[in-house]
Amino acid sequence: MNCRALCGACCTAPSISSAIPGMPQGKPAGVPCVQLTADLRCALFGDPRRPAVCASLRPSEAMCGESRAEALAIIERLEIQTLPD
Repeated sequence: MNCRALCGACCTAPSISSAIPGMPQGKPAGVPCVQLTADLRCALFGDPRRPAVCASLRPSEAMCGESRAEALAIIERLEIQTLPD
């Protein structure tokens, strides 16, 4: 599966604890990454500065669902399920 055009859910829904260029403290869940472009693509795709967690995300039906809204909901649920106790 390829990334869905105009989605960017994986750049918005999850929290990222590692530094991102422009977001040295990472980002909280639900906040769009500063590297998300106007067409909802990652400006750091293929760049070695891209956080490892971002590079590890791979589009799949289980994570992306059928729409951007569904992907946001799925990733939000995953975020909640993986919060530390």
